Amino acid sequence: MRRNATVSSQRYAQGMTKTDPETAANRPPSRRAPAGAAVLREDVTEAIRAAVFEELAAVGFARMSIEGIARRAGVGKTAVYRRWRSKLSLVLDLVSAFAEQGLPVPHTGSLYGDIRALLAVASLALRHPVASQVIPDLLVESVRHPEIADAIKAALLDGQQGVAAVVVREAVERGELPPGADPDRALDLIVGPLYWRLVVVKGALPKGYLDDLAKSAVAALKATG
Repeated sequence: MRRNATVSSQRYAQGMTKTDPETAANRPPSRRAPAGAAVLREDVTEAIRAAVFEELAAVGFARMSIEGIARRAGVGKTAVYRRWRSKLSLVLDLVSAFAEQGLPVPHTGSLYGDIRALLAVASLALRHPVASQVIPDLLVESVRHPEIADAIKAALLDGQQGVAAVVVREAVERGELPPGADPDRALDLIVGPLYWRLVVVKGALPKGYLDDLAKSAVAALKATG
C-alpha cells in the first residue's frame, strides 16, 4: 500500500508540472496567486494569435477549437480563456486588430495618384493571412453567426468607406470629380476588382495591373460622377 501511495503521489506531482508557461511564471514560490492577479504575458498572447492562423488554415473556423489552438501555441487552455471567452471572440479580435492598421489616407494631389496609392497598399493587405484565409472563412460562417458579419463590417468596411470619402471629397475640391460623386462607388471600383483577383481567384497580378486598374477606376468615376 505504501508503494502504491508513493507512485500515485509521484504521478500527481508530474501532472501538476504540466502547465502552460504563463501559469508557471505567475505561480509564487510559497502561496497561490489570488484570482485575477496573473500577468498576461505578451509572448504567450502572440503565440496564441499565431496558432489561430495555423488552426484556421488547417481546419477552418467551424472545426477550430480552443484545445487545438492551445496545443499549437504550446500553452494550456486556461491561457487562452484568460484572454478570450470563446473562439469567436478570439477570431473577431484578430480581425479588429488587422483592421486597425487600416488603409492610410493618401494625399498625392491627384485622383489617379490617390487611387494608385490605395491599390498598392490594398494589394499588400489582401495577401495577408487575415484577408486571404480568415475573412473568406468568416464570411461563410456569418450566415450562422450574425455577430461575425457585424464585426467584419465594423472592422473593415467602415474604415475603408472613410478613406474613400476623403479621396472623393478632395477630388471634388480639385475639380476632378463633380459634386455629389459617390464614395461607395469609388470604393467598389478601387478595391472590388483587386479583392476578386487576389482573394477569390487567387491569381497573380500581371505587370502594370495596378496602373491599369487605377486608370480604369478614375475613368469610371469621372464618367458616372
